[in-house]
Amino acid sequence: MNGTMVDWLAHRADALPSAVALIDDAGEHTYAELDSRVDRVASALWRRGIRRGDRVAMLAWNAPDVVELIHAVARLGATLVPLNARLRAGELAFQLRDADVAVFIADAALAQTAGEAAAEAGLPGPLVFPLGEEGLAGFERAGVRDADDPLCIMYTSGTTGLPKGVVLTYGNFFASAAGSAFNLGVLPGDRWLACLPLFHVGGLSIVIRSALYGTTAVLHRQFDERAVSASLRNDGVTHISVVATMLQRLLDIDPAPCPAQLRVVLAGGGPVPEPLLERAATLGYPVVQTYGLTETASQVATLAPADAIARLGSAGKPLVTTQLRIDARPGEAGEILVAGPVVTPGYFRRPEATRAAIRDGWLHTGDIGRLDRDGYLYVLDRRDDLIVSGGENVYPAEVEAVILRHPGVREAAVVGLPDAAWGQVVAAAVVAEDGFDAAGLKEWMRAHIAGYKVPVRIEKVASLPMTASGKVQRRLVRELLERAP
Repeated sequence: MNGTMVDWLAHRADALPSAVALIDDAGEHTYAELDSRVDRVASALWRRGIRRGDRVAMLAWNAPDVVELIHAVARLGATLVPLNARLRAGELAFQLRDADVAVFIADAALAQTAGEAAAEAGLPGPLVFPLGEEGLAGFERAGVRDADDPLCIMYTSGTTGLPKGVVLTYGNFFASAAGSAFNLGVLPGDRWLACLPLFHVGGLSIVIRSALYGTTAVLHRQFDERAVSASLRNDGVTHISVVATMLQRLLDIDPAPCPAQLRVVLAGGGPVPEPLLERAATLGYPVVQTYGLTETASQVATLAPADAIARLGSAGKPLVTTQLRIDARPGEAGEILVAGPVVTPGYFRRPEATRAAIRDGWLHTGDIGRLDRDGYLYVLDRRDDLIVSGGENVYPAEVEAVILRHPGVREAAVVGLPDAAWGQVVAAAVVAEDGFDAAGLKEWMRAHIAGYKVPVRIEKVASLPMTASGKVQRRLVRELLERAP
């Protein structure tokens, strides 16, 4: 994407100093207040040697400190590396090394894990929020940025289980925000509730769009259905981003009709079950499904609010800044391909992976979908092997690698099974020694990988179904586990 970008937050603070930028447990913060605080954080980073092009890793749950850091890193022309707060130290250490970070900053509640990860990665101990308490000192602003400059590197696992850093540029986020605005609309006074983690692209994009639009982000540390439900009814929220599990929990604890001011419930992270969509519709919730990826800075296609009922189950049409096609004959299901200024320039220091994913200008998502006669997208599967559980991506090969490290296991195959609450749950079939203890394996795994990756079900089997070439037939494994009592 050609062009240049100004400092989005500074521009908003100059144009709308008294407008509310952020709402959290401590109250409201204006754009002028946020801008001043970002200067202090940028100054603190500058004193620690951070310069344009450096990579700054962050491990934290949602908080005003995180919003300040996002903008401060951008103000210096550095690159943010948001790390998943649910990962274990060994998983984090790989990403810290891979990104070649200059400094590592952590939430105080995660300081122990961050310290272990830093030590394993050969880095100094992490800085701990808050930053900028030393006061304001001079620093060099990046000023105008090229649209192709990296804003962040977000890690996502590949089908081999090896995490890859997705480079996302200022142009990627700007195009995504423009496309979303065209589709969903933006009004003065809009408030978007951010309960998705800011270390995921769906959460980060809310903070960035708010600065671009001059609207308000209503920040929650994590998703808590009672707190979110109260906020929807009391904080003037007009938009919220959720995954299916979140939506279900909200409706379970508060089955009253939708608050009048709520215009959009953006549902992503995998297809939403139609019964849940129908339930939401009866209560007046304006649920619109969206399809997106980390590699596209969030949304690719989004259903317009006016089509929410008529096109139940569809992810909508491509955004105005996005091109989309299906690698199949018209009307048939096939791989979803995406092009346009939202698409990442590639994976950090992984040219081969980049060439494999982006060919002739098209991102090959690996996801399966179809277009109806009117051009509406229906997502049928989230990659052949990918498991999407509660909005979190789990790659079987990564989980299998951990299982196979256990001394009692000889072979393992991991698949996703349908689940009404989570969309999918992780399940495993293992060939193991006599005396195998599934509960013991689960407990052992929790010390090595994030809890959401640990299989909910583990079944011991005599053998795994294989192809003639020796590859596990996951479809047959899935059928086996579905039949098991």
